[in-house]
Amino acid sequence: MASTGAAPFWRAAGMTYVNYANLCAKMVRNCLKEPHKSEAISREKVHYSISKWTDGKPEKPSVRTDSPDE
Repeated sequence: MASTGAAPFWRAAGMTYVNYANLCAKMVRNCLKEPHKSEAISREKVHYSISKWTDGKPEKPSVRTDSPDE
């Protein structure tokens, strides 16, 4: 059973869990050998859509593509 008195080290370093998980994933991807490394890095991009709401109705969504290095 984990100790509840000690804060996780990622929190003590001033990071959020999501930032910590992204950093760990990036380190693992960089350790891979080719061709697995380039395949993993290509899956790193994130695609999502954003819709602004006005008067209770969504406007036309915009699709965004982000990669962690941007």
